[in-house]
Order: sequence, then C-alpha cells, then structure tokens
Amino acid sequence: MMAEDNKEPTANESLKSALGHAKCVLFDMDGVLIDSMPNHAIAWVQSMTSFGITMTANDVYLTEGARGVDTIRKMVKEQQGRDIDEAEAQKMYDDKTHRFGLLPKPRIMPYAIELQEKLHCMGIKIGIVTGSGQRPLINRLLKEFPRVTEDKLVTAYDVKNGKPLPDPYLAGMKKCNVCPSETIVIENAPLGVMAGVAAGAFTIAVNTGPLPDSALIEAGADIIFKNLKEVYEAI
Repeated sequence: MMAEDNKEPTANESLKSALGHAKCVLFDMDGVLIDSMPNHAIAWVQSMTSFGITMTANDVYLTEGARGVDTIRKMVKEQQGRDIDEAEAQKMYDDKTHRFGLLPKPRIMPYAIELQEKLHCMGIKIGIVTGSGQRPLINRLLKEFPRVTEDKLVTAYDVKNGKPLPDPYLAGMKKCNVCPSETIVIENAPLGVMAGVAAGAFTIAVNTGPLPDSALIEAGADIIFKNLKEVYEAI
C-alpha cells in the first residue's frame, strides 16, 4: 500500500491536474497553430546560403523558437568567426523574411481554432508567445483566430532574451495576469519547450516536425502529443 501511495502520477494525470489549476494557455505559433515550419526551413536555408552560411532544414527545427537575429549572430560567429551586431543580423533576417513571404500561404493546423474555442469555453485565457517577428503571420493570427488578441501576444520584438530562456513565456504570463502554476504552454520545438519549463509552466509538446520525440523529452516536456487533435481529445 505504501508503495502504491507514493507512485508517481502519469503524464495524463499530471495534465488533468494542470488543467484543474490552469487560467491561461500560452501557444507557440509556428508549427503549433500554423503549419509554417516547412516554409521557414526553405527560406532559412536559401537566405543563409546567400550569406555564405551553411544551414540545414534540421538546423531550422533545432533552433526554432529562438529570435532570428540571435540564431544568425550565433551562426555567423561559429562559421565565419565574426561578431556582428543586432542591426546587421536584422538585415540578414529581413532577407529571410522576404523569401518566406514569397512562398505559398501555409495552412492553419487542424484543430487549432477548435482547441482554443474549447479552452475559452472552459474559462481559460488564450495567449501567444512566438519567437517570430514576421508580421504577416502575426496579423493572420489576429484575423483568423477569434480568441487571439494583440494584448496577449508576445513576439520576438517584445523581449531581449528569446527562447530557450524563460523571458518570452514570463512576458506572456504577465500579459495574461497569471502565475506559472496557472499556466500551460503548448510548444513544438526543443528550445520552446525548454523556455516553457524554465518559466515554471506545465509544458505540452506537439511533435509536428521531423525531430524524434526524444528531443522534446530531453528538453523537459511534461507530455507529448502527435498533434492538436490529440490535445483536444485529451482535454
């Protein structure tokens, strides 16, 4: 009996407990709400190649969630041995943004809107925390997602330190007026998961990309689903 009483809760039991305390769910955007990561991979690889930087599609998924300028400065330092300032990195990121805008419009992830509606009906606030600074995608969220509002939106330009540091999600909690124990994060990338965990939130991973589940488990995800439909059904 003693051993049974001390048994660790399962992931599903932990999710139910987190939902019981939740006042807010903070969603990542790319790869969670919008199926934009394939386009991001194309744009990143093309753009960085033009600047003499080697970047693979897998690199894009591994660095997803970080501020673009931080990723660029890190790659330039590692591959070219140069320290560049944020202004130069921003010019390079602007090239990547331009290339992204030329690609076909990505779809909204299945069950993204339905999940937000379900959470809204449960009295849970909806916030967005993205490492992206691409205004067309952000405007699309505001236009096509009824529960997304500008006052509960955190982008790359709202924080100095991006994912995997907790700053973006702490900023999201502040905008939603909640504490970490009242917050659930939904992410798809290792750096984003690390940020959610570091911020003290119960962190759900949806593995919508090519990385193995182990990458998200090692990042600290509390529970992993294949997609938002599974999250919707679990809630």
